[in-house]
Amino acid sequence: MYLFRIWLLKLFVHSAPYLLRVRRQYVLELGLFVTAGLIVTIYDLLTYSFPVTSGLKVILGTLALGFFAATDLSIEHERNLYEHLKEIGEELKISGRYVPLPIKFLTVATMSIIFITVTAILIILKDIAYLGETAASIPEIARSFKIESSFVGAVFLIEIMDLIVSYSLNTKIFFDNENKALTGVAEGNLKSRVTVSTNDEFGVMGAYTNQMIFNLQQRTEELQRTQEVTILSLASLAETRDNETGAHILRTQRYVKALAEHLKHHHKFSSFLTADVISLLFQSAPLHDVGKVGIRDAILLKPGKLNAEEFEEMKKHTIYGYNALLEGQRRLGTNSFLRLGGEIAVSHHEKWDGTGYPKGLKREDIPISGRLMALADVYDALISKRIYKDAFTHDTAKEIIVKGRGSHFDPDMCDAFLAIEEEFLNIAQKYGDPATNKIPEKAEMT
Repeated sequence: MYLFRIWLLKLFVHSAPYLLRVRRQYVLELGLFVTAGLIVTIYDLLTYSFPVTSGLKVILGTLALGFFAATDLSIEHERNLYEHLKEIGEELKISGRYVPLPIKFLTVATMSIIFITVTAILIILKDIAYLGETAASIPEIARSFKIESSFVGAVFLIEIMDLIVSYSLNTKIFFDNENKALTGVAEGNLKSRVTVSTNDEFGVMGAYTNQMIFNLQQRTEELQRTQEVTILSLASLAETRDNETGAHILRTQRYVKALAEHLKHHHKFSSFLTADVISLLFQSAPLHDVGKVGIRDAILLKPGKLNAEEFEEMKKHTIYGYNALLEGQRRLGTNSFLRLGGEIAVSHHEKWDGTGYPKGLKREDIPISGRLMALADVYDALISKRIYKDAFTHDTAKEIIVKGRGSHFDPDMCDAFLAIEEEFLNIAQKYGDPATNKIPEKAEMT
């Protein structure tokens, strides 16, 4: 029957849809045990004139063992199915028609009591009959009863404990699976999913959890897209009042990200430049000049060099941008995105040696975000055409930035720029000014 079972598993269970496999495994295992009991009973009846009552006892025994074995193997199949579905990244499609867990537990408990009770009665009846048919003494019968009942009791106890352990393992797998997914969501990983592998209450809970995470992911992505569009629209509004273009926004935010990605393993910056912060830097960078909406056109659009008084007013765009984003924080509460945007707006014109504006900050007192933006903004200003100047080549811009190392720019930022200058050039070429179709030229590398 065991050899026959291997073939039947392939034919009847493994080829079936996932939803039916556990149930089919149970039916197959129980059916094999009962069939084996019937075959033995019929054989003994025909060969040895086995009493019918004895045959019924054999069938009862194989039915009891088959029930426990089939239940245990079907539970084990649920674990194997979980591992398989987890490995291939799929999940069971819940049908909504299943045997509730309380019914399963009640069935196991009821059948266990029935089998134990019936077996105990049969032992007692057998020993009573044996006492009447032989000259055995009552102590001998009592000793026989104790041995038989202890053996049968031990078998049933082992079977029941085995089912308890199996159910416990499956329950642990489900809760570990569910907790892992929910912990991932709590940590911001909206790609977490529960591997649904059972068509029961646990499966329903897992399916609803996945649906909840999916809906949250969709709404988060929609909110993020809305936020990004709003940022770009706001930044573009500021750019329309300037002699710069919207391409300046696209380039500078990518310069900032490239620098941050290169510096994230540097011991000075690794604790700050996490993946989440780099993402926020990329989103916040377009807001660096949002304060220019507060500057008069006569100054903002002046085709020549600003005089001292005009330049003092121009400097105020850093404060205007910071105050506008600070007001947003006050209305929305603590917001890392607006905080970082305000930080960039107010500090991207500060210089390493303290000669920048608006606060004259020095060295590490300048926020890292401001130091990143300072280099990105200057580089893009140098390679871009303005009313008052032509665009410089990449090499000329690089030479100016290198001269500003340790005075205008953080030396580590300059070193990072030199290490990834090809990436800067690629960004500049890919997002060149659409109005002039101008991209920076680059001399032969030396």
